[in-house]
Amino acid sequence: MNPKMIPWSLPFRDAAWQRRRGAELLDEIKRRRSCRVFSERAVPRDVIERAVEIAHTAPSGANRRPWRFVAVDDPALKRESRVAAEAEERQSYAHRLPEEWLAALEPIGTTWEKPFLEIAPWLVVVFRVDYEIVDGVKRKSYYASESVGLACGFFLMTCHLLGLATLTHTPSPMGFLREILRRPDSERPYLLMPIGYPAEDCEVPDLERKPLSAALQWNR
Repeated sequence: MNPKMIPWSLPFRDAAWQRRRGAELLDEIKRRRSCRVFSERAVPRDVIERAVEIAHTAPSGANRRPWRFVAVDDPALKRESRVAAEAEERQSYAHRLPEEWLAALEPIGTTWEKPFLEIAPWLVVVFRVDYEIVDGVKRKSYYASESVGLACGFFLMTCHLLGLATLTHTPSPMGFLREILRRPDSERPYLLMPIGYPAEDCEVPDLERKPLSAALQWNR
């Protein structure tokens, strides 16, 4: 069966516009940092909804869009998530993480304590949907992890361009999030993101990114 096709095009942008816009975007995106010290200042629900709506436009395997964004602002749920996450993180820092990993984390200054999980006005938990039941039939997701990663990237960039601070947090294991948020067995926690504004006294590590030459190769 041939798929239904519709016309599609993009507005033409000449090279001068592309270079100017690219420079503007780079200048703005380079300011993005992972935030671990949040303000309690509220973020409207519709702003979070719009950011997820933009993330929902990300490409996905077979157009299955195998992601579920769960936005949490309930203080009790945030508290429960923090307690569970810190219990796992305490074990990881004390017993699970190898010395090499701990050494790599040292310049960032992280510990098992995660107060931002309660302070940030929103926690957005992204689940990978491995399958769905559609009309009584199990429908598998394809390239689920890759697809969810793309959607998360769209979401993070959108939040930054909207003036919101973010953090990508992956406590390991993360199964407690499925239990707390009552998600089905077909979904797996993928990423936990506090969203909000940086606190007035927020500081971030003075880290140096790898040069572009370490990430870009032309031909072979």
